[in-house]
Amino acid sequence: MTLFIMRILLPFLVFFVASSQSFADSPVRFFNLDKAPNLANMTDFKASALCDVADETQRYLTQFSADKFAVHAGTVFDESVTLIKVKKTLAFICQTYREDVRAKRHSRLHDKQFLIDNFDFYRWTPDIKTAQEIAIKSTNANKSRMLNTIPSDKIFLTKYYTKLLTASAVKTPRYNQALYALPYDELALTLEEANDDLSLTRHKYTRQDIIAGMLEEKKLAKPLIWLTEEALHDVLLQGTGVVEVDGVRRYFNVHRNNGIAYDYAIGKREQARYWYFSEVPSIMGYGETLDSKIAISPQVSFAGNVAELGLGKLFMVTYTSENENVSRLGVLSDQGGAFDNNLFQLDLLVDSYYGWQDYYKANKHLPDYANAWLMLVRQ
Repeated sequence: MTLFIMRILLPFLVFFVASSQSFADSPVRFFNLDKAPNLANMTDFKASALCDVADETQRYLTQFSADKFAVHAGTVFDESVTLIKVKKTLAFICQTYREDVRAKRHSRLHDKQFLIDNFDFYRWTPDIKTAQEIAIKSTNANKSRMLNTIPSDKIFLTKYYTKLLTASAVKTPRYNQALYALPYDELALTLEEANDDLSLTRHKYTRQDIIAGMLEEKKLAKPLIWLTEEALHDVLLQGTGVVEVDGVRRYFNVHRNNGIAYDYAIGKREQARYWYFSEVPSIMGYGETLDSKIAISPQVSFAGNVAELGLGKLFMVTYTSENENVSRLGVLSDQGGAFDNNLFQLDLLVDSYYGWQDYYKANKHLPDYANAWLMLVRQ
């Protein structure tokens, strides 16, 4: 994934709904203009962090416009949703935040009436049909159940986190699986050159081959750090590993993969997909290349179907948590293989944890489903 970061990925969402407000010229629309969006208590996010991610994502949209996979208005909207409006929305977020800081006042991004006055809201209804088709194929009973119970008016709101790792600089009996840098035979190649040459090491081996020691035996790539096998599976799923070394936090992010698609129907240990990593300065989200990736922040960053939604969309999700109705904002700034053909899910970056128990304790109050809206600043 771009950032991939540990995704406690739960399935995707899509549901067919047509209404009097549906976009014209299509029998099925997942986003419809909502004149009366249900805004609750705007909380659980920092305006400063939202601005940081908005600013980074807008930078990508402007500097890397040749990336047609991500930089577009979206393929599931009508002409009222444009790339220009998306960029203006991201700019407006930071403009508002900075004006409020200068005025020494509470952020208006937490003010429901301000948001209603300045944004158009497009209600998202999930693609239930596709979710149920995936559920049938899945060998995971819990995953199938959750896909089959996506409400018709809510998306599947999953959460992902960056993996806090314990690691070793050298191989040990416990830490016996390497997090590998790109193989030596493509270090001098561009992404295009390396993708075109199928004889390269990266294209030859599955995850299982590498765990069995193929790279180590032939000395085909540099080990960055050494992990347990379980931690390796987790960080390959999540896309980012975070390690504390001598009091300094270091970040490792996915770089290039072996070209094998993620299979949503099987578990993490059975996946053949393998990622090579690179050390980076912070948690990173979407980007065609390592140098172009977007720096993202917990609680305000969503991963989702960038191919169809388009990078940089501002979303609001609303749900009930601990008997309180909550609304929060985040930017679509990351993606992953699990979102292919997925219009029923957003994945919220929550934080960094050592494992499932830490993650669950901190996030068990968050629901599995939420109302969702695309937001665009009014002209």
